[in-house]
Amino acid sequence: MFLHKHPYEPFIHNDTKKLIVGTLPPPRFSTGDLLEKDVDFCYGSYYNSLWLFIDKIHNLNLRYDNSQEAIEERKQFLIEHKIGVCDIVESAEREKIDASDLGMKNIKLRDVVGYLKQHPSIDTILFTGGNSKNGPEYFFRRHLKEYNLKLKLVNNEVPRIHEFTLCHSERGLRLSKPDSGYPRTIKTVSITSGSGAANISISRLPLYKKMKSKNPEFNTFDFRVMQYREFI
Repeated sequence: MFLHKHPYEPFIHNDTKKLIVGTLPPPRFSTGDLLEKDVDFCYGSYYNSLWLFIDKIHNLNLRYDNSQEAIEERKQFLIEHKIGVCDIVESAEREKIDASDLGMKNIKLRDVVGYLKQHPSIDTILFTGGNSKNGPEYFFRRHLKEYNLKLKLVNNEVPRIHEFTLCHSERGLRLSKPDSGYPRTIKTVSITSGSGAANISISRLPLYKKMKSKNPEFNTFDFRVMQYREFI
């Protein structure tokens, strides 16, 4: 049994407004067996990289290698745009050493709500995937139950949008002043995963089919860029 531990601490600053929440990077990021184009940082896998879409949207001309410079480029972007990263899975066990969310067992979750309390500037969570089993939204819903909270649907079109409210009475929430910004409504957006497996679900979406019919060269990469542009 392989113990898959998350290799990166949450990347959050005092003025962070949006928080990207995934599950776990591929096991090679925990074992240090990086590929040539991997970056040793959050979402650093070149073959399932959120950074490819961000790079396209913002014309960043990022490096894709194991260098410290590549890491710093990504950190600087996140800081400038007030975006943080806090994947929800701290560790999991795997019988097969791969990146499958469904292959995770004995999962230990991070206290994402706890990080939200520590950083009151955060008003939006961006899930890198939907509510399928062992996806980030799926785990977050489970996590919210620990606080007697649940997501409220705002928009059922892809990307689906929900919201929830943090109040004074949430477990572990201690406020010295009654006007500390609570109750506090936080929006969640389930953007389409960057994984190749998500291409099948994208191809079935009416909007994708419509865009594809207008432009046969339009592909799933273009669709993600179009979707992510609104939120990142």
